[in-house]
Amino acid sequence: MTGSKPHDASKTRDKAEAEKRQLDDALDEGLEETFPGSDPVSVTQPAHSKADSHIKRRG
Repeated sequence: MTGSKPHDASKTRDKAEAEKRQLDDALDEGLEETFPGSDPVSVTQPAHSKADSHIKRRG
């Protein structure tokens, strides 16, 4: 027995589903805000470059 409880898996699944919904909502909002557009919307941010080192960021 590993010590994990059945409800732990449920919480993990619920959290993953909530995160997916949040990303889907962000993508939908981005598509609506940029329509019509020629380039697809990206929900993720690119990695920081050396030139961005002076910018303070959250996360």
